[in-house]
Amino acid sequence: MRETSYDVVLYGASGFVGKQTVRYFAERAGNEVRWAIAGRDRNKLESVRAEVRIDVDILVADSQDRSAIDAIVSQTRVLLNTAGPFALYGNAIVDACVRYRTHYVDITGETPWVKGLIDRYHVQAATDGTRIIPCCGFDSVPSDLGTYLLVRYLQRELGTNCTHVKAYFQAAGGFNGGTLASGLNIFDSGELEQVGNPFLLNPPESVPTDVDRHRDPTAPQYDTEMETWVSPFFMGVVNTRIVRRSGALFDRWQESYGADFSYQEYFKFNQPWAWLQSAAMVGGLAVIGGAIAIPPLRSFIESIIPQVGSGPTEQTMNAGWFRCELLGWGSQGQRVRGLIADVGDPGNRATVKFVCESALCLVVDFDRLPGGAQRGGILTPATGLGDVLVERLQGAGMRLEVETII
Repeated sequence: MRETSYDVVLYGASGFVGKQTVRYFAERAGNEVRWAIAGRDRNKLESVRAEVRIDVDILVADSQDRSAIDAIVSQTRVLLNTAGPFALYGNAIVDACVRYRTHYVDITGETPWVKGLIDRYHVQAATDGTRIIPCCGFDSVPSDLGTYLLVRYLQRELGTNCTHVKAYFQAAGGFNGGTLASGLNIFDSGELEQVGNPFLLNPPESVPTDVDRHRDPTAPQYDTEMETWVSPFFMGVVNTRIVRRSGALFDRWQESYGADFSYQEYFKFNQPWAWLQSAAMVGGLAVIGGAIAIPPLRSFIESIIPQVGSGPTEQTMNAGWFRCELLGWGSQGQRVRGLIADVGDPGNRATVKFVCESALCLVVDFDRLPGGAQRGGILTPATGLGDVLVERLQGAGMRLEVETII
């Protein structure tokens, strides 16, 4: 890798999630990592630096100022971006990362924007060995890394390919304003039809003929494996696309998950009120989706949700948690299960851990990353970071486990 002034620059460091990445880096980066914080407002960045009590450089650039962004990106090996909505504020940053061969991670869940990155930059980044890895937050590390772990366990320990994986989420916490703003921006952009495409992020040649088999679930259902009611997981429209892209990229590299591999995910409810809760979630999401399309109701919703730069209280984030249970099936009927779980609000605490450890993989453990130095492109957490990220997350206290079901 080329010589630079910094190993990592945290862009968007004065935002709600950005401040948390600064705190996390202050605790976890160690003295060997050279890092700086960046954003568009020097005063806010100085306040963050004083609050966290760190001595790091401050770099200033508006995300629309290409020359200023170039000046930041050219100075670092890795750019960690938390400034969303990414469709509005991320284009110049990724463009500069590809041109300067700077590795990149972010916390977006905006799949239409990621599709645009693939169309514009995948070939060049793959040629140069530049790892551009969006969706390194709660969207979509548990889904993508959990599936990867189950598939490789089936192959390495049981000698069989994987036919399908199901993931079941449970979580408690709150939303920050940036996440909600990203969702509203997708609605305003007219890209909802793209969001519904199960293979939006796949290379065209990898899309199967039986697309309907992979479409998102739309209704509550009783799951015999979990012995309770489940509903469609509202982030499944992001996570499943990332997992399918991972499978397609691994196919290209002769590291296939298996023929006709499929993946779906759900939100799991505990008895005795599981049926009612699953129905309420589906109904509630439908009502919210309809209300957003009606201007007066849209204005009301925007007035009561967290605004950009704000989010849950420290108490809410500390009391939060998430649990992702996964079931996988081998081609000869073998079954395995996995678990990824942690304490802390998933949309904030877990997201910060995921994206910061992803960035540290690219700096501290670059020589051990999957595919070697030549692997690049618009990648996923599994294809770009793989087992190295698993190890770092386990070292940071997160549970990641796989076992055979007898």
